[in-house]
Amino acid sequence: MKEEIIIGRNAVLEAINSDTNIDKILIQEGATGSIKKIISNAKQKKITIYTRDKASLDRLVDGGMHQGVVAYTTSFKYATVEDIVGDAQASDQDGIIVILDGIEDPHNLGAIIRSAECAGVNGVIIPERRSASVNATVARTSVGAVAHMKVARVTNISNTIDELKDKGYWIFGCDMGEQMYYEADMTGNVAIIIGNEGSGISKRVREKCDFIISMPVLGKVDSLNASNAAAIAIYEALRQRECK
Repeated sequence: MKEEIIIGRNAVLEAINSDTNIDKILIQEGATGSIKKIISNAKQKKITIYTRDKASLDRLVDGGMHQGVVAYTTSFKYATVEDIVGDAQASDQDGIIVILDGIEDPHNLGAIIRSAECAGVNGVIIPERRSASVNATVARTSVGAVAHMKVARVTNISNTIDELKDKGYWIFGCDMGEQMYYEADMTGNVAIIIGNEGSGISKRVREKCDFIISMPVLGKVDSLNASNAAAIAIYEALRQRECK
């Protein structure tokens, strides 16, 4: 995945506040002034921040005026929800869509995209804020699968769920509940929701789900990694289609 850099305080701040896909930001050690606003806005959008000495940034920009800040961007082109639904409608199989409610670790995002692509999922939907974006780390972790998977970024997950319901999708949330994943009927058009690594599915999103499915946990650790839970649910939906 192609990476580019943005240098200078105003340019980086504008990129943070726009839809630019920022992978990480490098901040000069000891920098003050408007750098504080850059750091604050970047943290709100869950953008990874690193500190570097001035000499390192000088070498990086090869004489450019970085003003103590450099941002890395990636060239990934997001799809739309309509693209994903259209892909499902064009196939001879019922659709499978994965919705990620606040997955913040790019390694988890990459692993989920890899599982989704291997299983023939039509697309992955992520929120614009409080979520990992598709960057070079995601591309590496997905082992190239991101190049073959439609990923849509939306402003409101709850509204997107309503749109999918209107298009005939059943919504399955992976969370603690009474029904095991293998007991649920996951045939038909389905959207599978995977929640945040720590807090799980948000209350508002959970209320939108038609079904809550769980994975049995028999050990001392009380939950699966998000990417593992996603793979299990995705392949159960695929298995039921194959056995139908």
